[in-house]
Amino acid sequence: MKNGPVENPPDVAGPGTNGDASCPLPRPLDLSGVAVVALHPQPPLADHLAAMQLAKAEAQARLGECMLLSWYDRDRDFEAPQHVSECHQDSAVPGYVDYAVHRDATLMIDIESGRFVFFYRPADF
Repeated sequence: MKNGPVENPPDVAGPGTNGDASCPLPRPLDLSGVAVVALHPQPPLADHLAAMQLAKAEAQARLGECMLLSWYDRDRDFEAPQHVSECHQDSAVPGYVDYAVHRDATLMIDIESGRFVFFYRPADF
């Protein structure tokens, strides 16, 4: 039929094509190439701007010239890049983490146990 239903080509497997109606669970995100630095400044930081300045200084001390890939501010429940978690609503991995890891992040700065999180990579010139 010209305008009728179209079947999947034989090389395109859809859910349940082999009799199994379940989907495989996604693999856990591999953070093995990312150094995690936890910072707990006292007194606690005033805001995101203070956290960003602290994270930038720490990242430059460890990586030299570097690039901020993504970040999260729990106080405001705000992330950058914006809306990157929309595709991860039911995922155990936040979008800003997945975004950074898949763009070669090598350093995660975690300030105040997840209050502020920043991902960096060395700048390649």
